[in-house]
Amino acid sequence: MEYRKIKDLEKEGDTTQDDIEESHKKSLIASTSTMSGIGGSSANLSKWKLKSMVTIALTVLTSSQAILIVWSKRAGKYEYSVTTANFSVEALKCALSFAALLRTWNIEGVTEDNRLKMSWDEVNVYPIPAALYLVKNLLQYYIFAYVDAPAYQILKNLNIISTGVLYRIILKKKLSEVQWAAFIVLCAGCTTAQLNPSSDHVLQTPFQGWVMAIVMALLSGFAGVYTEAIIKKRPSRNINVQNFWLYVFGMIFNAIAILTQDFDAVMNQGFFHGYSLITACMILNHALSGIAVSMVMKYADNIVKVYSTSVAMILTAVVSVFLFGFHLSLAFFLGTTVVSVSIYLHSIGKPQR
Repeated sequence: MEYRKIKDLEKEGDTTQDDIEESHKKSLIASTSTMSGIGGSSANLSKWKLKSMVTIALTVLTSSQAILIVWSKRAGKYEYSVTTANFSVEALKCALSFAALLRTWNIEGVTEDNRLKMSWDEVNVYPIPAALYLVKNLLQYYIFAYVDAPAYQILKNLNIISTGVLYRIILKKKLSEVQWAAFIVLCAGCTTAQLNPSSDHVLQTPFQGWVMAIVMALLSGFAGVYTEAIIKKRPSRNINVQNFWLYVFGMIFNAIAILTQDFDAVMNQGFFHGYSLITACMILNHALSGIAVSMVMKYADNIVKVYSTSVAMILTAVVSVFLFGFHLSLAFFLGTTVVSVSIYLHSIGKPQR
């Protein structure tokens, strides 16, 4: 009997020990789950903060771009040379790309994919997009002789159409029915925003302004599609290497533009003649805008670009009311709304793979 009692006590002891161990395991699992939940929440919060910062930066840069160009004019004309300003933008972007490349070399070392090669086979694809961007960037200064900052912000969205059509033609990418419908809605929105009920002219923007806007959209679309084709042709190549060579050729073409257009003025008055604090801010804005778009592609998503573009149109109009006396009409408000909807439709209407 005593032997049986001892056995029973041992079993009870083992059961108690098992219960304690099981309790410890459950506590450990619960603790681990809590920690992973906290870690996951922390990671999500950090990602949300980064996306928010990128969105705000892109919105501010996009909305202030046109405003700074118009604001840099004195008595309706530019006191500085637009070719030197364009050269300065390319030089600053080139310096920022090289700085990013140096950081990559310090972290990863020099590899085959991030090495700066000087061979013609490496760099012969960059002159074409650099030349296209040169013409497009110079046109964006001259278009303000025909449009104001809010109108420019609206018409700039025409490059969505040119990019989509060129994607279909050059890269053989299919467009969904929703995207084609978005193109039509976009055209309607741009036209609505330019309606001028207080004048004999139906549209506020004259014919020359529309032609320049369409040419800029075509140049921007073709340059963007061509650049993407280059990147996809060499997918392993570091993006900073590609940007560096693109901006180097941009500097070369802008230097040629200075020699052909403003050589005498630069030699007699100096490279930075007519520059002001606003001009410097404009150059910095143009340089950082390209960096911000790259950050959106890396840290955010396409919907961020949609919200940024839509909010930028409204911000540009509101700021222009106070700075330039812009009249915020019902037609402009409705046109802006329609354009924002079309951009959203284009972003969600991508064909499913």
